[in-house]
Amino acid sequence: MSLGHACVDVYQGAVAALVPYFVAERAYSYAAASGVVLAASLLSSLVQPLFGVLTDRWAMPWLLPLSALTAGVGVALSGVTGSYAPTLAVVAVSGVGVAAYHPEAARVARALAQGRHTGMGWFSFGGNAGFALAPLLVFAVVATGGLRASPVLILPALAGAALCAAAVRSAGSVPGGSGACAAAGADDWGSFLRLSGAVVCRSVVFVGLSTFVALYVRERTGGGEAAGTAALFVLYAGGAVGTLAGGRLAGRYGRMPVVRRSYAVTVLAVAGLVLVPGPPVYLFVALTSVGLYVPFSLHITLGQDFLPRRVGTASGVTLGLTVSVGGLAAPALGALADATSLRSALLPLVALPALGRLLLCGLREPAPPAAADAVGADPRDAAAR
Repeated sequence: MSLGHACVDVYQGAVAALVPYFVAERAYSYAAASGVVLAASLLSSLVQPLFGVLTDRWAMPWLLPLSALTAGVGVALSGVTGSYAPTLAVVAVSGVGVAAYHPEAARVARALAQGRHTGMGWFSFGGNAGFALAPLLVFAVVATGGLRASPVLILPALAGAALCAAAVRSAGSVPGGSGACAAAGADDWGSFLRLSGAVVCRSVVFVGLSTFVALYVRERTGGGEAAGTAALFVLYAGGAVGTLAGGRLAGRYGRMPVVRRSYAVTVLAVAGLVLVPGPPVYLFVALTSVGLYVPFSLHITLGQDFLPRRVGTASGVTLGLTVSVGGLAAPALGALADATSLRSALLPLVALPALGRLLLCGLREPAPPAAADAVGADPRDAAAR
């Protein structure tokens, strides 16, 4: 499941990684380039809750390999479409594939992890590793062959479809792995909505930086394409480390304290990224990445525990919808950058983690899934919870 997640989330990272090449080869403005990110996010945001509701009612493991292929086809075609409108269309198709994947994948991963934070952490790590590899993959393909070489980017989708199919077969032998999750406990919608609001704030910061950090670092350091690619890679790679650290820290200190402190650290990190000139910007990119990603898998398990009767819906929102919603703000940031400067456009991102931290104030740790201790849970994880 983790490897399959990596192959699918390559395509979330690839859209942002392609932005500098659309600017360079097609002379897109910042607003037009951010519109490509919006295309991947908008339709995904609209259909994500639908897939969450569907997976709450019916198990659809066959959706995993199909959605992996759909995500890959859209990105693979984006470089050969020529005009702007078809590019938006195929990127939107890729966004639908990503949207279809996450609710069902998170449901299956939760069942296989049997409620353990570390298990969900490894699943999330796979997705974040895919994000981290996306800029390197795009650079290797597009920097050498140009946008016309984008069909080569279908390869991770083919691997992901095979891995997802294998995971689905394996899940059939695990209790709860291929069927719908049993309902237990009462849904706490108030706490879930506050958590979702915080994740939206995190999402806008992450997607905004994903879209523009490569261009911004090139501008601030005077480097070329490699300098921008390195910054995007640091943003994503730090997230892979932060995701694993989040599960470990939650086991020791609890999920809510770790999430709150991560948002506080992110405020300072984003301020340093935007305001500190020269090569030290890479250090703040890395710190921002860790701050954004330490709570990533914890958002998922918290959301699932706040809505134990609607695990698919909770997964679709915390893992998918709120990530996609960040793309809705990208055109506004792009328009502001066109009117002023990239630095001025990124400055508002400093305030959003602070707002997210305020939304988390007073939220209490939800009860963990009762089934986790009853069916094969690791005693060490049970003690940690």
